Amino acid sequence: MYDLVLKGGTLVDPSQGLRGRQDVAIQDGKIAAIQAGISDEEATRVIDVSGKIVAPGLIDLHTHVLDSFTRIGVQADLGGVYAGVTTMVDAGSAGCATFAAMPRHIIPNCHTEIIPLMHICQTGLATTPDIIAESAIDFEGTLRAVEQHRGLVRGIKCRMVSPALEIFGMEMPRLAKRAAKENGLKFMAHIGDPEERYDPNVIRQLLPIMEEGDIVTHFFTTLPGGVLDANGKLVPEAKEAADRGVWLDTAHGRQNFGFDQGRRIIDQGLIPHCISTDLTTPGRLNPVHGLVEIMTRFLGLGFTVEQVVTMCTANPAKAIGEDHRLGSLAVGRQADVSVLELREGDWVVYDVPGEKLRVDKAFLPFVTVKRGQVFAPEFGPRPWGWEPDRA
Repeated sequence: MYDLVLKGGTLVDPSQGLRGRQDVAIQDGKIAAIQAGISDEEATRVIDVSGKIVAPGLIDLHTHVLDSFTRIGVQADLGGVYAGVTTMVDAGSAGCATFAAMPRHIIPNCHTEIIPLMHICQTGLATTPDIIAESAIDFEGTLRAVEQHRGLVRGIKCRMVSPALEIFGMEMPRLAKRAAKENGLKFMAHIGDPEERYDPNVIRQLLPIMEEGDIVTHFFTTLPGGVLDANGKLVPEAKEAADRGVWLDTAHGRQNFGFDQGRRIIDQGLIPHCISTDLTTPGRLNPVHGLVEIMTRFLGLGFTVEQVVTMCTANPAKAIGEDHRLGSLAVGRQADVSVLELREGDWVVYDVPGEKLRVDKAFLPFVTVKRGQVFAPEFGPRPWGWEPDRA
């Protein structure tokens, strides 16, 4: 007897190259069977998902969920299991001086799985700007904190922004990269300087220090320091980084996503690997409420359903080194499932500069399953960036 069967949906699992109508059976928090026509009598609970997409649990590769310890921290489940997402990577909300809050207060109090990175700034994002003096980085303290939380910390994050770059220059990302490399961790670098003060060509110094498995986030940023030069041309270091296995993550956020920038990058032959939100408390109101909305923007940019699902499941699972467990509905894997509705309509979505894009299909969360437990997501009206087209 299965604990749960998701019945009648269209399976979209790029990790296995699967698309078609299949039932998904779950037992003891794991995927137990994928096949058509599983009888209702074989399950304790059956959920009819006819007409819906059944995908591996969505993974948001860039979020900020250090709730109550930073002003921007989101309560994880609001952007997680109650928004169609089963796993969230916290992209450096905490540094070595504040990281203990993550396992003590955040992770035990949410249903969504949290995979945290550590900020090279010792106080993380407790204040913004984060780095305002040389004392903001405690390199030895970072190494000690990583060792103390060995197995929980998955990477080291730095932000290529002012005033950090004015204080440290390239020494700041080099320290973050060194801390990551010495501990066998991922290195994630935020690109795009909201202060617009530092040399935008810094991207050409950053990308060469990034190695296979490292992550560039805010790939479609509209701000100086992105992968497009002043003439809108892709810097050659971006293609070189992708060729050697650096992951390219779009991370929308409040300031770092433009349709025009995205089109220019795509047209020059570089396709992002991952879609994420850079979810924050202010971002939930303007303009990023959750991952499914960002997925819809990518449908509008011309990506297929399979491509979009891949960029939110199989690829981020590989990027964080969890593809043996997450990002797939293979039998025996952890039972993380996102059931999505692909609703037809006449919609308008916006990027950060305010460009609007008409879309005729939108993703909505329908049911979320995390380790076999069922959650009913909510999808209410959006104050900005998502509206029916009345033109």
